Amino acid sequence: MRLDFITALPGIFTSPLNESILKRAREAGCVDYFVHDLHAFAHDKYKTIDDAPFGGGAGMILKCEPIFECIESLQAQRTYDEIIYLAPDGELLSQALANRLSLYENIILLCGHYKGIDERVRQTVVTKEISIGEYVVTGGELPALVVADAIVRLLPGAMHDSDSALRDSYQNDGMLDCPHYTRPRDFRGLTVPGVLLEGNHKEIEQWRAEQSVLRTNARIRTPKN
Repeated sequence: MRLDFITALPGIFTSPLNESILKRAREAGCVDYFVHDLHAFAHDKYKTIDDAPFGGGAGMILKCEPIFECIESLQAQRTYDEIIYLAPDGELLSQALANRLSLYENIILLCGHYKGIDERVRQTVVTKEISIGEYVVTGGELPALVVADAIVRLLPGAMHDSDSALRDSYQNDGMLDCPHYTRPRDFRGLTVPGVLLEGNHKEIEQWRAEQSVLRTNARIRTPKN
């Protein structure tokens, strides 16, 4: 897989892409990351990528010219399965969506900033819009990294134990994962459920399934049966 990030703030990506599973997946050859600075596609002496909105109002808007030029330069080299704009009014990121995106080969993640991007980009270039929640953050960089992490950890070879990703919350019909414990057995009087210590794998799986239902019904608005 190839992930291209288009951003006004490329430095934000340096650390996250070089840590944990995102780093290991790249080293394993599962994914390549490319970060593109929008300022490189601005041609005035100030490298201007934003401007005031027509009609007035607070905030600045990312200009359409550098975004179009950046995306078109990438499309001239390869075909992209999706050009995703990270926006608070986009489709809410879900595990099912991450699963689908993990099957693609080339994805562009376009990061807005300030008050967003020129609407003409959204109308003509963007193929999908994704939100990570019903709130606003400073720019699309952190949401893009959230989407990338959700996708990359699903790629074959990205994790040492691929079965772990398949057992995560929301992977099993939208159910939440069960509680987990590790050593010590007794910590300040807080003990591990006995069923996990007895070695009966059938009973352990039954307990985990029951706990998954209980946790899902308690924490998700639409209870699971």
